[in-house]
Amino acid sequence: MRIEQIYTGCLAQGAYYIESEGEVAIIDPLREVQPYIDRAENDNAKIKYIFETHFHADFVSGHVTLSKQTGAPIVFGPNANPSFETIVATDGQQFQIGKVTITVLHTPGHTMESTTYLLRDAEGKDHAIFSGDTLFLGDVGRPDLAQKAADMTQEDLAGILFDSLRTKIMPLADDIIVYPAHGAGSACGKNMMKETVDTLGNQKKMNYALRADMTKEEFVEEVTDGLLPPPKYFPLNVKMNKEGYEDIADVLDRGTTALSPDAFETAANETGALVLDVRHQNEFVKGHIPRSIFIGLNGDFAPWVGALIADIKQPILLVTPEGKEEETITRLSRVGFDGTIGYLDGSFDAWLKANKEVDTITSHTAEMVTSVINAQEKPVFDVRKEGEFQSEHIVNAAHTPLSLLNDHLSEFPSDGKFYVHCAGGYRSVIAASILKSRGIHNFIDIAGGYGALKKSGAEVTNYVCPSTL
Repeated sequence: MRIEQIYTGCLAQGAYYIESEGEVAIIDPLREVQPYIDRAENDNAKIKYIFETHFHADFVSGHVTLSKQTGAPIVFGPNANPSFETIVATDGQQFQIGKVTITVLHTPGHTMESTTYLLRDAEGKDHAIFSGDTLFLGDVGRPDLAQKAADMTQEDLAGILFDSLRTKIMPLADDIIVYPAHGAGSACGKNMMKETVDTLGNQKKMNYALRADMTKEEFVEEVTDGLLPPPKYFPLNVKMNKEGYEDIADVLDRGTTALSPDAFETAANETGALVLDVRHQNEFVKGHIPRSIFIGLNGDFAPWVGALIADIKQPILLVTPEGKEEETITRLSRVGFDGTIGYLDGSFDAWLKANKEVDTITSHTAEMVTSVINAQEKPVFDVRKEGEFQSEHIVNAAHTPLSLLNDHLSEFPSDGKFYVHCAGGYRSVIAASILKSRGIHNFIDIAGGYGALKKSGAEVTNYVCPSTL
């Protein structure tokens, strides 16, 4: 038996490859499925089943394409009702993979079809659980994402999740390995550990949601406390995972259309496409196509795309580092953005050589602005997350979280300069590009963000540990 966790950092997502005696099970695959097929071929093995823990909201799974290419059936747990052919398993149903078995444990609560898969080894001993979004390391899945009946609240779902954990997972042995679908950084939970594998016994000690003396009322209150609104693309990804989607090969074929600067400009004007620049933020600051939006590949690219571009069907034109076109289109497709119609051939250098219009962002170092900020001569806007801001921030700074920036546009001064910063410089340039696209130009980006400001002597509030907030 071999278990491989295939972890994708920018999505904080874990897919799983299980092989025994030449038979393979894949759990929660990513959209691009060729790596799983290649692994099986290298093992001289055949993919027998594709297991889905639930209808994912934060990414588009590869189950439909992988089934089409391999002939392996897709397995969901009870209550699933996809539009395509699948095995809707019953609670307790077993599936044989070589000499090992996978048992379906229906664990609703995150969603009503959420299922945990229990792996037993060749001797029949419980070895591991693949817990999807039911159980994370340090947390549990948020109970507000399910496609549910109108009369079912997030508190109702949290209560159902409490029962699932206590009746299906917590009675299992402490030495069982926990393989979750996500780790720290995912929007599917709020308190995840940075580790991606643990034992159930350690989670019973470390995970607040698994306290043995916890009442259902306490669980519901703690799990639902502090939940931020889910990104707007989540229900659209659920719909794709439930109803099917275009083959990624077709998405790549359409998206990897090389366009000259003239053709690129014409396509943008005729289609109303969003121009998305994914180069490094330092390059974008120095020069970019006017009204283009920056979301760099070097940060949490896919989640920020999903959070900030409301319509997954939006036509997109790309400005990428040369050679990164296919990677960019693939990473967009992971969160359902299949509308790429081409990229700027030769990247931004080609745009410059064509003498096209160029815009820049005014950016100052922390050392250049600290004295002005301490004297409170200009307003400061902090675009970090709520927890980051509450822990520590520049004295008298306004909080305008990037994910909600469009809701704060009226708060920015129309006259006079103001400053924008994040933690290190990535998110503030995203914010700057959005502000410019909305006609707001009277700001200065602070390179290096909060970390550089604090180091340079900017006055900050007293630190509050996030765990005490």
